[in-house]
Amino acid sequence: MIDTGRRSLLGSVALAALGGCALPPTRIPMDALRPPSLCAGRAAELVVMLPGAYSRPPEFVDEGFLTLLRARGAAVDVVIADAHLGHFYERSVMLRLREDLILPARRQGYARIWLVGIALGGFAALGYGMHHGDEIDGVFALAPFVGSRLLVQEIAAAGGPLSWREAQRIKPRAAPDAAAAGTEDIERELWTWLVDRRSDSGAPPIYLGCGRNDRFIEASQLVSTLLPAGHFTTAAGGHDWPAWRDLWAGWLDRGLLPRVSPAACSKPGAT
Repeated sequence: MIDTGRRSLLGSVALAALGGCALPPTRIPMDALRPPSLCAGRAAELVVMLPGAYSRPPEFVDEGFLTLLRARGAAVDVVIADAHLGHFYERSVMLRLREDLILPARRQGYARIWLVGIALGGFAALGYGMHHGDEIDGVFALAPFVGSRLLVQEIAAAGGPLSWREAQRIKPRAAPDAAAAGTEDIERELWTWLVDRRSDSGAPPIYLGCGRNDRFIEASQLVSTLLPAGHFTTAAGGHDWPAWRDLWAGWLDRGLLPRVSPAACSKPGAT
């Protein structure tokens, strides 16, 4: 059973992004785009892509993410989750990702599962790693949202995440007002996990990328201080697809995903 705290992860974060926009409808199971595999049958590994707040699954295709994947002969299947603001607002994004995509993929026999998320999707990917890290094998977060500007400034002013975390242990902060508590507590929970996971040898690896002119670059640089050397990369550009595409290409060139070979794919016709 999934407890309520896990189910509500990231829910109130969507409020800041809603404005006057109408929310797209949510469905059970969560909608997902499933492009054809490079393998003759089902691949042994799965990449689950999570879009940003105002993006939809086809944009990963239109912006060349799958073209870059195939150009490198990556022997993986891809699922692009339609994890949109409606799921965040309803506080169902973690539940739907887990029950509709991740756990079914494990039951289908995928040996490894990577989460690749952009912006708010990156936050969701990191949040999944925080609460269900034993169910995935790694996260690549591109320009992830990891908290409000005020929280990022607080962490920077403390001297970085390690000093900030130590200050939390020594002198717990005063409780925020009720209106801010939900979102702020989620963000702080994530930062606490990012610091503490360094001593957890079983935690899934995190790779992080960000455009050098991205509005989230300061936050990403702070997160990078908690990652192993080489796990943080930057690219020219801002918070947009050209930078994310370059970062994706560079991550693929690391060779973390298997290349097409009989051993990397299941038998032809497997489902």
